[in-house]
Amino acid sequence: RETRARISKYNDLATNKPEIDWKKHIGFLPVRDLLLDLGEPPGTFEELIQRKPGDKDWYEGGLYHDDEGWGVPALWFNSWYDVSIGPNMALYNHVRENGNDEEVRNNQFAVIAPVEHCKFWGLEEETIVGDRNMGDTSFGVTSEIYTFFDRFVAGDGIAMPRNTPRVRYFTMGANRWSNADDWPPATAEEVRMYLVSDGNANSLYGDGRLSFDPPQSAGSDSFIYDPMNPVQTVGGGDCCNGGTVIPGAFDQRTVEARADVLVFTSEPLEEPLEVSGFVDAVLSVSSDARDTDFTVKLVDVLPDGTAYIVDDTILRARYRDGYAREVFMEPDEVYELDFTPMTTSIEFQEGHRIRVEVSSSSFPKYVRNLNTGGDIVDESEGVPATNTVHHAPDRLSYVVLPIVRRK
Repeated sequence: RETRARISKYNDLATNKPEIDWKKHIGFLPVRDLLLDLGEPPGTFEELIQRKPGDKDWYEGGLYHDDEGWGVPALWFNSWYDVSIGPNMALYNHVRENGNDEEVRNNQFAVIAPVEHCKFWGLEEETIVGDRNMGDTSFGVTSEIYTFFDRFVAGDGIAMPRNTPRVRYFTMGANRWSNADDWPPATAEEVRMYLVSDGNANSLYGDGRLSFDPPQSAGSDSFIYDPMNPVQTVGGGDCCNGGTVIPGAFDQRTVEARADVLVFTSEPLEEPLEVSGFVDAVLSVSSDARDTDFTVKLVDVLPDGTAYIVDDTILRARYRDGYAREVFMEPDEVYELDFTPMTTSIEFQEGHRIRVEVSSSSFPKYVRNLNTGGDIVDESEGVPATNTVHHAPDRLSYVVLPIVRRK
């Protein structure tokens, strides 16, 4: 009776509260009180957002941790434009290596589609994701699920053939489904592309270059990151945020026009280049702030200049040595940041260019770092930071592309 009363009260609040303009309120500070400002009753948000990444309380409440067992076969459906695609594929690999027994390890299957979070039933003969036409993405999602359950729940030994590929993934750009036994595909070769410039990579109109050759001399690019004027999120991978960000492949040129976005672009490709796997990013950086964020974005640039986001990642500098403790920056000291990898499968077509953006915010997808070194969720004022990306023979900044060369 008490539970029903609480549910009834909550439903009444949800039904009768006034219409809320999320975008008007989304910049509210302190972040801890964001939902209270929107008229929501106090709840889980206020508790969870104040937890640090290494908080022991994350071990309660049903979240999986990689020191736990995994005892069942699984069929993993993932999306290239889901915010969790990188961690999900890392977890998939973890289970294949550390499942409880051989049957579990050998019966993990992944399907990765070029759509947004949980849009698998939108895989059609013509699939538009954001503004990009992915072509024919057709895949029998429902039949695949029933076949999996027939084999592993109903015990039908002939359902789901034993030679079913472990990973089935859609390669954007080429617009085709491919199979692999592992992720990344075994044929993927890691190749570095280096960030270089003449010192002015700021914006789409700067001199930033993405090169297969490392820099021969010392250089750097700086920008001022003002958390009160953050870079706007335009598409990419996202999920479940009330419509404040629309996920998908959208043109990034409005973002790239900003001086606080460093833009590094390759020469036009002479032949198609497939990138399938984890895309690592390593930056040599410095800042005059005790703590700040750095963002990295992978972009496919078409011959007409359209710049479709492929994936992005972010790292809070205080967690560069791991999430168990905070280590703050010293002014102008250079640090190496190794980001959580991006994850994708895309074929950059002949005549296209590969682009990498670097900045310090993508808002409102990610909570802004206010640059003070304090507890960000409790603060109401931010301060600008001068952030620098270095590129020199001994201070490299680069991305690692898993290149698949097909006959």
